[in-house]
Amino acid sequence: MRSSRNSFLLIVSVVVLVLSLFLNISLGSVTISTGELLDGLFFNKWERASFEQIILNYRFPKAIVAVLAGIGLSISGLQMQTFFRNPLAGPYVLGISSGAGFGVAILILAGSIFGFASTAISPWATALAGTLGAGLILALVSLVAWRVKDSMTLLIVGIMFGAAVSAIISVLAFFSGAEALKLYTIWSLGSLGGLGWNQVGLLSFVVFLGLIPVIFSIRSFNASLLGESYAESMGVNPNRLRWLMIGSTGLLAGAITAFCGPIAFVGIAVPHLARIVWKTSDHRILFPASGICGAILLLLCDAVGQLPGSAQSLPINAVTSLIGAPLVIGLVLRKNFSKEF
Repeated sequence: MRSSRNSFLLIVSVVVLVLSLFLNISLGSVTISTGELLDGLFFNKWERASFEQIILNYRFPKAIVAVLAGIGLSISGLQMQTFFRNPLAGPYVLGISSGAGFGVAILILAGSIFGFASTAISPWATALAGTLGAGLILALVSLVAWRVKDSMTLLIVGIMFGAAVSAIISVLAFFSGAEALKLYTIWSLGSLGGLGWNQVGLLSFVVFLGLIPVIFSIRSFNASLLGESYAESMGVNPNRLRWLMIGSTGLLAGAITAFCGPIAFVGIAVPHLARIVWKTSDHRILFPASGICGAILLLLCDAVGQLPGSAQSLPINAVTSLIGAPLVIGLVLRKNFSKEF
C-alpha cells in the first residue's frame, strides 16, 4: 500500500513538474499564449520569429537551468542532512558556496583593484572562476576529511572555511570600485538566465556526474539513519560514504553556484518537504522525490520572479527565501524532524 502511494505521488509530481516547466516558459515580459507556445515547440510553427528567439534562446534554457539547479541543490541537501544527522545542514555548509564566491570575487573585485575592466568579463570567465574557487575549498575540505574522522568536526571546519572566505571577500569588496562591487552583488543575488546552450550543456554534464555517486550510496544512506555502528555492521564503509558525499556535493553545489550564483533555501528546505509529502525516510524514494520537488519549486519561484508583463525580474535568491521560508516553517512546525536524525 505504501509503495503504490509513493509511486502515485512520484507520477503526480512528474506531471506537476512538466506543467511548471510550461508555466515558466510561457511567462515573461512578452506575452505568448499556450497555443502559440505548443505550436512552436512541437510543430515548429512560430507566429513570429521573435517568439522563437525568446523561447528557444532565453526562456527554455533558463527553465532547464532551473530544473538542474533544483535537482542538484535538493539532492545535495538531502545527502548533507543524512550524513551529518543534522536537519539544518545544506549543500553550502562545507564552504562550497563561499569558495565559488571567492573565485568570482578574485575575478571581479581583485581585478578592479588592479585596474582591469570589470565590464569586459564574460559569463564563461565568471563560471570558470566560481568553479575554481569551489574546487579550491573542496580540496581543502577533502584534506581535512582525510585527517579527521569525526563527521561533526568536518561540518564545523567547513563552516569555518566559509566564514574565513567570506571575510576575505568583504576585504576585497571594501577596496574595489563601485562598478565591480555592483557586478559582484548582482552575481551574489543569483540568476537562472543569461546562459547559452553550450553552458547549459556543460552544467547538465556536471550535474549528471554529481548524481552518479548518489546512485551507489542509497543503501548506505538508509543504513546510516540507524547510526554509524549499525551502518558498519551492515557492511557500510563510513569513509567511502564520506568521500562519495563530498565529491557529489562538491560537483553539484559547486557547478550550480558557479553558473547561477548562490541560491538559498532550496537545499535545506526541499528535503523536509519531500519527507512531509511522501511520509518516508527511505532514500530510494527521497532522492527522486527531493529532486523533483526542488525542480518544481525553483521553476515556480522563477515564474514569480519574472513579474509577468514587466521587463523587470527579481533575484532568484530573494524569491526562493521569500516564498519558500514561510511555507516550510509552517510545515516543519507540524512535525519534529529531530526524531529522524
